[in-house]
Amino acid sequence: MGPLALKLEETYTYGDYLRWDDGERWELIDGVAYSMSPAPARRRQSIHRELMFQLTAYLSGKPYEVYGAPFDVRLPDNNEADEEVTTVVQPDLVIICDLSKLDDRGCRGAPDLVIETLSINLP
Repeated sequence: MGPLALKLEETYTYGDYLRWDDGERWELIDGVAYSMSPAPARRRQSIHRELMFQLTAYLSGKPYEVYGAPFDVRLPDNNEADEEVTTVVQPDLVIICDLSKLDDRGCRGAPDLVIETLSINLP
């Protein structure tokens, strides 16, 4: 198993997250910051690339969008302003059917499909 994500104990919002300029990738879950793992293995990246290609080709010409990480998905609890959102994740791949959820920062609200490509050590 590879290194786990670093967890910080303070709580943060999307407004804090936007001001970070440390060159690292982070996710917020209920205000807790998690540093993303180092770059995944080449084989996992190859699988990720193929999934993205196949999904994009299949959905071409349809009113859906496919995005790959890094791509911010903000998950508000209610109707709070973006700067107050405490959960921001970067799934490996997402499909969004409700295009009104998209803006220049990514997606606000749950995507219609989320895919996480796991890294495993094979013999």
